[in-house]
Amino acid sequence: MRTFLLLPLLLVTPAAAQQPREANYDESKAGNFTLPDPLVFADGTPVRTAAEWRNKRRGEVLRLFEQNVYGKTPAVRPFESERTSIDKNALNGAATREEVTLWLAGRQGPRLNLLIYKPNKRKGRAPVFLGPNFTGNHTVNADPGIKIAEVYDRSGVRKPGAETARGSGSSRWQVEKAIGRGYATATFYYQDVFADNKDGRAASIIPYFEKDPAPDSWNAIGAWAYSLSRALDYLSKDRDIDARRVILHGHSRLGKTALWAGAQDERFAIVISNNSGEGGAALARRDYGETVHRINYSFPHWFNANFKQYNARVNDLPVDQHMLIALIAPRPVYVTSAVEDRWADPHGEFLSALSASPVYKLLGVEGMTATAHPPLNQPVMSRIGYHIRSGVHDVTAYDWDQFMNFADKHLPKGR
Repeated sequence: MRTFLLLPLLLVTPAAAQQPREANYDESKAGNFTLPDPLVFADGTPVRTAAEWRNKRRGEVLRLFEQNVYGKTPAVRPFESERTSIDKNALNGAATREEVTLWLAGRQGPRLNLLIYKPNKRKGRAPVFLGPNFTGNHTVNADPGIKIAEVYDRSGVRKPGAETARGSGSSRWQVEKAIGRGYATATFYYQDVFADNKDGRAASIIPYFEKDPAPDSWNAIGAWAYSLSRALDYLSKDRDIDARRVILHGHSRLGKTALWAGAQDERFAIVISNNSGEGGAALARRDYGETVHRINYSFPHWFNANFKQYNARVNDLPVDQHMLIALIAPRPVYVTSAVEDRWADPHGEFLSALSASPVYKLLGVEGMTATAHPPLNQPVMSRIGYHIRSGVHDVTAYDWDQFMNFADKHLPKGR
């Protein structure tokens, strides 16, 4: 077990648990806590070999996250796909743009619309950055050929997006920069499969897989993660894409999603979590910024019902987020923070990445080479990588430069 000793936690009474208290931003009050050890079996015996991790303990940890946090993802169902458009001279001839519809639960169910850009100048199959977007495919780039997506407004009503929003989110995607460095990109609007509100489950893909939810049933993050794996299924059949070099990335709640998808699906070559915070890369036991209680109160549809029982007793959780990162081992994982994003607990994100290192080392690879929180804008590019940059909760051109530098270093050779 890894123990962090600071000042005692403030006690939370049952009455106070009904309404989350104000966030703690005092580092000296970030709690006395002991992290559960990923290298100790449920019966208390130590994990001594890589084979014991792979064959038994990894499955134990995965099931603990299913039961207590994210919910159990059902078995994969066959899905249909259809390419709806292609332009081989997109982005002034630098890329081929494709739009593809995936029906994950039959044609009567919700559909996922995948937007793909492939570099026209490349040697062999292209590696690809795959991640969901927040505001619709047409906001990812100003390319006039992208179909305007249907999006949800703040009241939860789905309607056609606005032409004026075209390219409005391009700073978070840096498509031209990725294409210029030889990477393809693929994305879809995350609310296609589960509308991001407390009533979104009924119209999501989930009822097509189960009718009566149980306390450990999957919820929104599980549905978004499932969709990422199905997007990977599609990309794996594309002769222009190298399925062994798919880099999964996500920001904020979609960073949480990327970590959960990457933990479950070992086909993802690299997993990148950007500003993912509570329920993502940050340690829950730190009690800094957003907490388990606050996230369950504000977003009751993200996690399974069992997670809510830990609102006021987070130290009883049988897992913490360093164990989620450990499930990705030995694959490279990159965790990023922003100094002004205290809500996401940057130091808790770093400690989580650091505390996953023993599993990587057991598997014969380096973990996090930094032993102390690195300075601003000085990335750590070890197999567990990390950076904290200047600025706020966002995805920036600086982040993308580091994502690609990390991928350049750690991806397997192409084919």
